[in-house]
Amino acid sequence: MRNPYEVLGVAPTASSADIQKAYRKLAKKSHPDLNPGDKAAEEKFKEIAGAYDLLGDADKRKRFDNGEIDASGAERPPQHFYRDFATSDHGHPYTDNSGFADFADSDDGFAELLRRAERARANRRGRDLHYQLPIEFAESITGANKRLTLPDGGTLDVTIPPGLVDGQILRLRGRGAPGAGEGGPGDALIEVEVLPDHRFTREGDDISLELPVSLSEAVLGGRVRVPTPTGDVTMAVPKGSNTGTTLRLKGKGAPRYGGGHGDQFVKLKVVLPKPPDPELEAFVSKWDKGKAFNPREDRTS
Repeated sequence: MRNPYEVLGVAPTASSADIQKAYRKLAKKSHPDLNPGDKAAEEKFKEIAGAYDLLGDADKRKRFDNGEIDASGAERPPQHFYRDFATSDHGHPYTDNSGFADFADSDDGFAELLRRAERARANRRGRDLHYQLPIEFAESITGANKRLTLPDGGTLDVTIPPGLVDGQILRLRGRGAPGAGEGGPGDALIEVEVLPDHRFTREGDDISLELPVSLSEAVLGGRVRVPTPTGDVTMAVPKGSNTGTTLRLKGKGAPRYGGGHGDQFVKLKVVLPKPPDPELEAFVSKWDKGKAFNPREDRTS
């Protein structure tokens, strides 16, 4: 396996934040959900996820840097020290655990520390595993049930709560790496990426949308269909609306913590027909004769 630092394109001295940033950038390009049927992208994603699983965990990264585990996370052959060459025939204290017998049988604090350390090693909790899950903007507002494809080919079913924000991390308890002995498994940590939607922008619990309207709708008013994350609704456009006129759809924003919803603000944009309508040009030309209306009057000195 390749060196995980090379896979993520970072130096061995990189900070944990730089490692996470590099992982997110690479994972976005090769995530299986964004490249359906692309086996090369799937293999690349597995390699990236494996590298981040090692370097994104402070303990595993330290062990890798110290040469205790390899790039796959497997244990390396132990280094040999003096105790490995000592012989029990001479009763050397380093040949087995008998050298600690005096500590193990005593009641002092050091003996208790040794006993606790031994129990902890035998019943070590499994590692937390980190994943990234892209979702649609509407799903971040309404909530959704998603299935995450794992690097090893397995899957995780993830419930997206309504109102979730980009970068939020969901914890699936017990869905991480298995533990040792009586130690339970770790957790799966799912970092959610909200994909941009060209129609909507979000500020806190409120949502904004720019809506094109025709000249007749702006002048005469009317009822128009407006997209929202939960589906289209009908909205009344007042007579004499201008580009920039902003209307509010109450309660059509994101869910608020503690109850209720934000609002959706609809900014109107008057759009003329293309190609130009000769009848409209003739009407405006006739209407404009003798008119003193100057829309830039308040902007002149």
